[in-house]
Amino acid sequence: MKGSEVREMNDTVLAAKLAETKQELFSLRFQHATGQLEKTTQIGELRKDIARLNGEMRQREIAEAESE
Repeated sequence: MKGSEVREMNDTVLAAKLAETKQELFSLRFQHATGQLEKTTQIGELRKDIARLNGEMRQREIAEAESE
């Protein structure tokens, strides 16, 4: 997921994508703990995606607070 893709999402899609990504990360962590995960780099990629989503949500919160 790229930053430009995240910026184009509206708030509801952004929140849904964040929840979906967190669930997927949980699943991958569980697979890693049981030794079933082959591509461990997926965990790092999902963590970065979550950080991008959280960052964009925070930027929108700040922008909204400043505009009031």
